[in-house]
Amino acid sequence: MAFPQPRPQVTQLPQHLLRTVECQQGAVRAVRFNADGNYVLTCGSDKSLKLWSVSRGTLLKTYTGHGYEVLDVDSSYDNSQLCSCSSDKTVILWDVASGQVTRKLRGHAGKVNCVQFNEEATVILSGSIDGTVRCWDTRSRRYEPIQILDEARDGISSLKVSEHELLIGSVDGRVRLYDLRMGQIHVDFIGSPITCVCFSRDGQCTLSSSLDSTVRLLDKSTGEMLGEYSGHVNKGYKLDCCLSEKDTHVLSCSEDGHVYFWDLVEGSLSLKLPVGKAVVQSLDFHQTEPRLLTAMEGQVQVWGAEPEDAAVEDG
Repeated sequence: MAFPQPRPQVTQLPQHLLRTVECQQGAVRAVRFNADGNYVLTCGSDKSLKLWSVSRGTLLKTYTGHGYEVLDVDSSYDNSQLCSCSSDKTVILWDVASGQVTRKLRGHAGKVNCVQFNEEATVILSGSIDGTVRCWDTRSRRYEPIQILDEARDGISSLKVSEHELLIGSVDGRVRLYDLRMGQIHVDFIGSPITCVCFSRDGQCTLSSSLDSTVRLLDKSTGEMLGEYSGHVNKGYKLDCCLSEKDTHVLSCSEDGHVYFWDLVEGSLSLKLPVGKAVVQSLDFHQTEPRLLTAMEGQVQVWGAEPEDAAVEDG
């Protein structure tokens, strides 16, 4: 006899507020999980970078060295190093444990919007309003970039690196995918300034959000449009979008104080998460668990799929 197929598990979305962290570093410009998802990094308009415990919401370290607002941060795979970028046109490599500046990289002609390590943390990639992406060798004593990508016709708003591929979003309305091994570039014209780009977790698709209040899912190899997601507001701010940990849902920040969750396949709105009354500036989804970070004004919120008994407010 045939046994009935087990019902597919309903995907749990992180809609329970576990804690709110008062960051006390001005407006939080970006919030990011570290590599293993146990810690949170926050970029402040007061020039500081802070490291927090996710589970307790307690401050572990403050990193100071930028001369202006910190706009993005990434943590190395082994959590020993951080790289950050700022409106002061610099990229900084930090030693996590000591809090010391290992290297300060100069060369961009304008504010640096986005920064990321490659997988081995041997290279830092930074994207600037000056329209270039610069690649810096973290082990070299030289301070010049090892490569400059200058195909964009306007500022770089977002970049993501995955193995030998580099995904770049620009204010010129184009998403560029570089195959660094093959020396090839694929360009998809969206038409509206791009605010954020990312790869799907399975590496088959790219996601981009733009200032026409639309998030688009494209097939990475063909550029074919697989889905469009709208309903949120993104007209004037550089807002984050991402995919949930199992690629089941598309998420976006919104200028109306919510985070929007859409079903990836159906395109329907699954959840409109109320964060507060201001713009949700930044978000990040945990690599393996249904856990979400959001940033609004000077606070960061941690969301989970299940309420925690100990979900007391920190600050």
